[in-house]
Amino acid sequence: MKQNYLAGVVQLDPRENYEENLKAAEELIEMGAARGAKLLVLPEVWTYQGPTPIEYAEDIPGGKCFELLSRLAAKHKIWIHGGSITERILGDSVKTYNTTMVLTPEGTLAAKYRKVHTFDVDVEGAGSYRESDRKRAGEEIGTCDLGDMGKLGLSICYDVRFPELFRLQALEGADILTLPAAFLLMTGKDHWEPLIRARAIENGCYMLACGQCGKKPNAHMYGHSMIVDPWGRVIAMMGEEPGVAIAEIDFSYLEKARNQLYTLKNRKENVYTLKKAY
Repeated sequence: MKQNYLAGVVQLDPRENYEENLKAAEELIEMGAARGAKLLVLPEVWTYQGPTPIEYAEDIPGGKCFELLSRLAAKHKIWIHGGSITERILGDSVKTYNTTMVLTPEGTLAAKYRKVHTFDVDVEGAGSYRESDRKRAGEEIGTCDLGDMGKLGLSICYDVRFPELFRLQALEGADILTLPAAFLLMTGKDHWEPLIRARAIENGCYMLACGQCGKKPNAHMYGHSMIVDPWGRVIAMMGEEPGVAIAEIDFSYLEKARNQLYTLKNRKENVYTLKKAY
């Protein structure tokens, strides 16, 4: 039987100093654990925000960030979703992976997800971004089973605009959809909350969306990390400063929400084929 518990999002304002970024994350993880959270989620690419991210690429498992999160997970007996960091690709001096890691309460690696949808866009007022110039796209999606704490769906930032990824995870039994992100102010102010609430509503899942905050040299991050319940209600939200937001994962409420709208049960997969209109 699944057990209710507290989950949190750890909002960070990372800069160019790798060591200071790790220290800031450690302090907020300690804070979240002290407040009773049994699952904490960090933002996207939070270990380093600067011009040479490949210099801070790490092995997963084995890198310094992994070792830190492993130690903290084991110390507090909690699950830590490491947001995402830059993962080294052996033999590649140009590209890396944008990778999520999930740590068990024993400090071991439970799951790893590499961002599938690279952020290749042209946003009026914010400029052009070509994540694929420096990141290799992942080729697999998946979930992470937390036992009596439910099953996580894994995604990263730009993935939120591709609902089929989340629907497949829900069909595989995901209860909680996780989204570490580094959303820009220009898109975040209009798209962040509607997209997150939509993914929660259409799949009948909790959504833990954790973003970076702060003004960087070349970007302004939106922040506003949030936790959304399966009915689409925002039950915890942050502003534009670092910190931790915590809310309860209630499995009886999850089932109640799913058993009113039946969006997963009432699917008609046999007719989901587009045909020519006459």
